[in-house]
Amino acid sequence: MSDNHRLFDAEDGRLLAEAALRSITDSTARARGDDFLRILVRDLAQALDVQYVIAGRVAPLADGEGIRTLAVWGGADYLPNMEYSLRHTPCQDVTGQCMCFHASGIQADYPQDTLLVEMQAESYIGMPMIDTEGKTLGILSAIDTKPMDEDKRLLALSLLSIFAARGAAELQHQDREQQLEATVQRRTEALLAAQATLVEQEKMVALGTLVAGVAHEVNTPIGVAVTAASTMASYADDLIKCVSGERVSRSELLTTAQRLREGAQLIERNLARAADLIGNFKQLAVDQGSAHVSEVGVREHALSVVSAHGPELRKVGISVEVDIAPELRTRLDAGRWSQVLSNLLMNAAKHGYPNGGPGQVTLAARLALEGGVRWLLLEFADDGVGLSGEVRERLFEPFFTTKRGQGGSGLGMHIVYTIVHQMGGHVAVAPAAPDSAGCRIKLRLPVRD
Repeated sequence: MSDNHRLFDAEDGRLLAEAALRSITDSTARARGDDFLRILVRDLAQALDVQYVIAGRVAPLADGEGIRTLAVWGGADYLPNMEYSLRHTPCQDVTGQCMCFHASGIQADYPQDTLLVEMQAESYIGMPMIDTEGKTLGILSAIDTKPMDEDKRLLALSLLSIFAARGAAELQHQDREQQLEATVQRRTEALLAAQATLVEQEKMVALGTLVAGVAHEVNTPIGVAVTAASTMASYADDLIKCVSGERVSRSELLTTAQRLREGAQLIERNLARAADLIGNFKQLAVDQGSAHVSEVGVREHALSVVSAHGPELRKVGISVEVDIAPELRTRLDAGRWSQVLSNLLMNAAKHGYPNGGPGQVTLAARLALEGGVRWLLLEFADDGVGLSGEVRERLFEPFFTTKRGQGGSGLGMHIVYTIVHQMGGHVAVAPAAPDSAGCRIKLRLPVRD
């Protein structure tokens, strides 16, 4: 062959390689990940005029290290992805970070590789995909059913070298994305666990406050009853002296008996008041610790929650009006519903009246039929300072509070939002009534039959 002919062939090969490079670069420019590899194997097969092009990732298999293909071109269309062991295959040499080329007789060189037999392979060229840290992530290989000449080897070597590097970058990007997603998932789970712990702590703090308030409230009637009992003991001593004397005065007996009766009535009233307070608190505590759906008298239930929180509400000068029909009954998870009402009341006490009362809170509820579904509609309203635009938008966000650094956790209204949605309902801030300040919150719960 003359020198001019060799130069002409070399120039043709260079032009062919450049054209193929431009074509593949253009077609894969906007592709990423597996899409990039699918386009790549198809375009490489066409540019090299070979039957098969495989892009695969090195992966651990049951019998050792192997290849899990990501894209396989099979002459006319894509073939299903597969897994195969590296043992006794030309790919084993490629993963050792060296280019592997067999111009012909590949089945004879690797007689135990059954995949080569199925492909009727005659020639093979493979290139490792190596990441920036020098680790082999996968392989890019071209396989044909006829021998490869020197010109095709040079073209394949040029194209595979370039696009193996690009493929490695894609695989490395996928690995980093998976690592990032795993890190985000772990941190999200940790955050949710921490949030759940804080929510439980917030519930315990609220219950502790309730216990302290009820204990203080119970002390008053109990103290009155103890004092009355002590006084009655004194009246009883007077009665004994009176009847033990030589002369018994009818008027003295009647006066002492009247005093004893008044003392007994005073003890009875105050012990009944203490029993009511303890009963309401006990019911609220039991409700919040249970998850049982039962028929509830909505007004009676609301009054028991209001009564249990009476000490805290009176301390800031808040009165509560319960505008609910006595006959309104429905099936509710009383525990979670108690928690919702408790948090609404305490939110108003803490944030609605920063300078104290007097204040008025209204709880109104009714049943309504909307879209073929029966709903329990509750409106909670106060006449406090109201909500700014920012607070209105962020009211139900976890950890958002206007009392940062003053004991506010920012979880009270988030708990309301979470519980209502868990019960299949909705909660939203409603516009304040015309010509009035304050906050209005509307809740909707589906009625269970």
